Amino acid sequence: MAKRSAPDWLTRWEYAHRGLHGEDVPENSLLGARLAIERGMGIECDIQRSSDGVSMVFHDWDLGRLTGCHGDFGAMSAEALGTYRYLESNERIVSLEELLGLIHGKVPLLIEIKSRRGYDVERSSKAVADTLADYAGDHAVMSFDPRVARWFRRNSPHTCAGLVMREDEYGYTQQAWQRRLALLIAKPDFLAYHIAALPNRWVANLRARGLPILTWTVNSPITRARALEHTDALISEGAGLP
Repeated sequence: MAKRSAPDWLTRWEYAHRGLHGEDVPENSLLGARLAIERGMGIECDIQRSSDGVSMVFHDWDLGRLTGCHGDFGAMSAEALGTYRYLESNERIVSLEELLGLIHGKVPLLIEIKSRRGYDVERSSKAVADTLADYAGDHAVMSFDPRVARWFRRNSPHTCAGLVMREDEYGYTQQAWQRRLALLIAKPDFLAYHIAALPNRWVANLRARGLPILTWTVNSPITRARALEHTDALISEGAGLP
């Protein structure tokens, strides 16, 4: 299905989901990234866009779960967001530029660009591309939104771009036709497929035809064994780590 080959490094690594986070280490924090680097793992992170168009490393649309301070993430400037600290931690919200400065090519980075219905994800894609313009380390972008891979294919064709997919009630691709349409729009260099939906024949056929399959979130010995059998690279946390 892929019209170009994914880079060799993509499937040679295992990736720490939102960094190597845990009870005392916040997800998507610089500390989690440092720990992943020390462990010799690649890093997966999430990107939200600030009100002034800066790519920030954060998962949720609201600040509440992770900082205890409720508010719409996208309504705040990068400067304001950088003052928020994670719950029970000295770690603060950082920009993608700061994260890249820490990694500095030591390990590869998977960048998931968040999106939802009615969201201007192309603006987020451009912000990420601009931040990556002078970054020489191995990296790839991905999203549940197929428009992200399409945008990078058209505007930053040197960037490896993937499609994230799940089949449960939280995704956009519960039906087979939705999955096929997303794949057609994205034309991704790789798939990052929800481990709960594996194995399945459709993904196995795509893999057999040369499309690399990553999987998330590998968080137990059972899901780890399944991922190792049916996919090319793991995005792991907790009890699913090596």
